[in-house]
Amino acid sequence: MVEQRGEQSIEALSEKLERLIAAVERLSPAAPPAPDFNAADCFVWQAERQMLQPVQKVNRVEIGLIHGVDRVRDILADNTLRFAQDLPANNVLLWGARGMGKSSLVKAVHADVNRHKAEGKGTDEKARGAALKLVEIHREDIETLPQLMALLKSASYRFILFCDDLSFDHDDTSYKSLKAALDGGVEGRPANVIFYATSNRRHLLPRDMIENERSTAINPSEAVEEKVSLSDRFGLWLGFHKCSQEEYLAMIDGYVRHYGLEADADALRADALEWATTRGSRSGRVAWQFIQDLAGRLGKRLEE
Repeated sequence: MVEQRGEQSIEALSEKLERLIAAVERLSPAAPPAPDFNAADCFVWQAERQMLQPVQKVNRVEIGLIHGVDRVRDILADNTLRFAQDLPANNVLLWGARGMGKSSLVKAVHADVNRHKAEGKGTDEKARGAALKLVEIHREDIETLPQLMALLKSASYRFILFCDDLSFDHDDTSYKSLKAALDGGVEGRPANVIFYATSNRRHLLPRDMIENERSTAINPSEAVEEKVSLSDRFGLWLGFHKCSQEEYLAMIDGYVRHYGLEADADALRADALEWATTRGSRSGRVAWQFIQDLAGRLGKRLEE
């Protein structure tokens, strides 16, 4: 009788444990779905949900409309094409003047390389392989970069990880995570992943932060080395500088021809220069803003 009661108690306890486990499983969040890399060529990393959000319509311009940065455009395009062909390539830091097309160039080069692959240009079958994927990671999600890389490394595609406007503030230590994820970790960067970042700062850290480290450290050179070594993880530094007046006007002319906007040449030049003067700068962004204003005044939609 005692043995029977003991067995019943064990069975009752087992049932309660099973119900408890089932309740906990219902409360826990569902596992994120496996990414469908065929859904799009571009994705945005959703760190909180640990998933990749496909982007069907990417906000970008044709590579032929990006003027004034011919040298860095060619270097970035060549590096990206080599990576897409499974050849050695470098992480890239695009730094410099605001509004000069750093992020636009990354997106345009990505589309241009995929267009070449789709057209079958290349010396072998590998060069004509699967489309190159662009994955954007937001600055505030940099600490989740290792999880994202772990998700991508087993995929059959090649990926550009892209972070726009990357920089770090005084109390921000997430740059250490980025250093380890790029090249310094045990695993290192997966062979099918490359990292492109844009920033207004060449060293990604505030100048006064670097100077403070230099002035207060017992060994100034070692303290500064820790801060600036992040940029060394990027094999290519591509600098973007303020454009000249003629380069700015060339951007305007390129947009006008591309979108078929009809305007008197002399009046267009005068209006474009006045527009830049009122904004205190000349850049690709200012040129695009002028074109939007011009198209609106002409009653013309800017559609591809």
